[in-house]
Amino acid sequence: MIPLGTYSTLTAKRQLLQGIYLEDGEGDEVLLPNKYIPNGLQLEDEISVFVYTDSEDRIIATTIKPKIQLHQFACLRVNQVNNIGAFLDWGLEKDLFVPFKEQKLKMKEGNEYIVYLYNDEESDRLVASAKIFKYLSNEELTVKEGEQVNLLIAEPTDLGVNVIINNLHRGLIYRNEIFQNLELGDQIKGYIKKVREDNRLDVSLQAQGLPNIEPSAIRILDYLTMNQGFMTLTDKSRPEEIMAKLQMSKKSFKKALGSLYRQKLVRLEKNGTYLI
Repeated sequence: MIPLGTYSTLTAKRQLLQGIYLEDGEGDEVLLPNKYIPNGLQLEDEISVFVYTDSEDRIIATTIKPKIQLHQFACLRVNQVNNIGAFLDWGLEKDLFVPFKEQKLKMKEGNEYIVYLYNDEESDRLVASAKIFKYLSNEELTVKEGEQVNLLIAEPTDLGVNVIINNLHRGLIYRNEIFQNLELGDQIKGYIKKVREDNRLDVSLQAQGLPNIEPSAIRILDYLTMNQGFMTLTDKSRPEEIMAKLQMSKKSFKKALGSLYRQKLVRLEKNGTYLI
């Protein structure tokens, strides 16, 4: 059977009025409707398509890219709520269903939520769940301290912000280490700061140690370049001013500024910093 919720590379086999039937290597077929057929597709050509079920529960293929795939997480908007659950916009014609049992709190139309896509065994349908942390595991880690990772920004906590790491693990960015605006669903790069004894993961948005200087210094140079080679910030500036203009801590700023000064890339004056 052609798997649902993922991309498959299939072969165009039969042309009918409603579209082209695509076939896998085992003889299973799925319809690619006419509206999704790219120009120039010929019989016996191979094509990569996303396979799911339409509003009538028929298995169909599409060339439209969905916002989420099987066993992945994404931030999706609620299009509708009715007496059986919520329906999310995932970029396809048929909305993605979230039953009430898979909602942490009752979803509201227009709001966005982080969800996980899975195949419901009972109904054999693609379904989303907002109870995301049960689909994450830190028992067997695939990351190590200092490693750069992909992050999906999840829910805020009293300590900071929960993040999904590489689509596999749960981590935390501490509030006092966040120096930029983070929104629900943002996909950014980060670093594993610490692996705790219980496999909890502390995450940083900047590399630790000396490597942290380089990206901060580049950010300063970029800012100077975009502002005619001058900025009013100096090592005497208030932390709030630095964060507002450069989205970094004063400690990182002073280290980066010192590095640029020693390399004779900037000139420090009482009224600000000049690009040399």
